[in-house]
Amino acid sequence: MRTTVTLDSDVEHLLRQAVRERGVSFKKVLNEAIRSGLARKTPAARNRFVQKTYSLGAEQHFRWDKALAVAEAMEDGEITRKPALRE
Repeated sequence: MRTTVTLDSDVEHLLRQAVRERGVSFKKVLNEAIRSGLARKTPAARNRFVQKTYSLGAEQHFRWDKALAVAEAMEDGEITRKPALRE
């Protein structure tokens, strides 16, 4: 199959370098590079992030889904408790 592709200059440089090193045609190097890239099942090996969790105990009397509302109420209470600053 014949097709036209536009290569970035750095990719072209790498392909031409491989042509010189291996002594094979540009077409062969390009096909091998594409096969190699598409054959990989997963992206480059990365360590999978795993979030550490901790037990909060059996009994929870605090609704964590309302934590922001509780924090706002505590802040409001603290603001109203303090005497106003006098200039």
